[in-house]
Amino acid sequence: MSISSSLNAGVAGLNSNGTRLATISDNISNASTYGYKRAVAEFQNMVIGEGTGVGFSAGGVRATTGRLVDVRSSLISTSNPTDISISGRGMLPVTELSGLANNPDQNDLLLVSTGSFRPDSDGYLRTPSGHVLMGWPADADGTVPEFPRDTVDGLEPIVVALNQIAANPTTRIGVGVNLPSTATSAGATGESQVLSIEYFDNMGSSERLGVTFVPTVPTSGSSNSWTMTITDSASDDATIGSYVIVFDESRSAGGTLLSVTSASGDSYDAETGLLDLDVAGGPMSLDIGKLGDPAGITQLGDSFLPTSITRDGSPGGSLSSVEIDPVGNLIGTYDGGFTRTLYKVPVVDVRNPNGLIPMENQAFSISRDSGPFFLWDAGQGPTGAMAGFSREGSATDVATELTSLIQTQRAYSSNAKVIQTVDEMLQETTNLKR
Repeated sequence: MSISSSLNAGVAGLNSNGTRLATISDNISNASTYGYKRAVAEFQNMVIGEGTGVGFSAGGVRATTGRLVDVRSSLISTSNPTDISISGRGMLPVTELSGLANNPDQNDLLLVSTGSFRPDSDGYLRTPSGHVLMGWPADADGTVPEFPRDTVDGLEPIVVALNQIAANPTTRIGVGVNLPSTATSAGATGESQVLSIEYFDNMGSSERLGVTFVPTVPTSGSSNSWTMTITDSASDDATIGSYVIVFDESRSAGGTLLSVTSASGDSYDAETGLLDLDVAGGPMSLDIGKLGDPAGITQLGDSFLPTSITRDGSPGGSLSSVEIDPVGNLIGTYDGGFTRTLYKVPVVDVRNPNGLIPMENQAFSISRDSGPFFLWDAGQGPTGAMAGFSREGSATDVATELTSLIQTQRAYSSNAKVIQTVDEMLQETTNLKR
């Protein structure tokens, strides 16, 4: 009966608009919640028995709900370096702190679009709600090995042990020095020139390379030749390399390196300008400049002058802070004056972000509707770069929600009026037999 179907349609309308009101209420209440994804209610009509007959039965309406996970909100600047957001598509991998307490070896993957992470008493980098950031651990030298991209194998909860001490050994030294050209001329005294260069060994201790330049004094003319001997204090000042270096005397390249010949130790690489040294703590490269390069070792004038001494490495220091870079590297800063990559945080992407299962505290889990996940380097593929010192704001637009609230209220009142009208018509039908 059409009048009965009208009553059912009105009731369905009340229920559907009640559902829409619930999503609006949720959105408005989370207008200030970082990383909140807007809930929506979609209406679909229902058709019952509509065919070629003259009658019509109202099917009514039903509401389905979901969250617009793929809608990104604006980023809000903060003062915490490990407040992390993604400036584009993708999510951060996290796990529950409570799950770590029960089973440290099993890390259930959850996804968040932003988080305020800080080390707790155990060093876990976590949010106040208990989400622990996960990443791939770096080796001791700061390099991150390759890990599988379609599984959580290799991902582990990030632990930041502030005040831990680490060393940063020297691996490369650059030498820029000018030798006096008059020292290789006939009649020169043959006085050697000595240079001492500090470096740091694998234990963070200070050691020194001794570099001695002995001129070759000819009986006539100029030899433009020196013997360079390198010693290592960590090996009781043993000689680790000896080289004969000859300088160009042409008008176009006068005073620059012409040739470097090894008397002992590894050979000179003319393409890079490097000498490979075997110091007590391991291999080290000494950059003396390329052939014809005025920035390396030169022979000009009558003065011995170190022009540039550079090196990497630093003494042992304590970890003082961490921050994230745009490609997802979690970088530790040590008070010894050096930095090192501790972890790499990937960006998780799925085929259908709106199919993720909503969890508490703005987290989501993988579902059949979302499709499988893939772990990208931040900024690669479809994903956005990572941003430290920032949080993603709520996706709620209060003005839009209030407008929808007015529309929902009107629609609810209209459906209530339908039910009231059907009730009055049924009452009229009842009165016919009086």
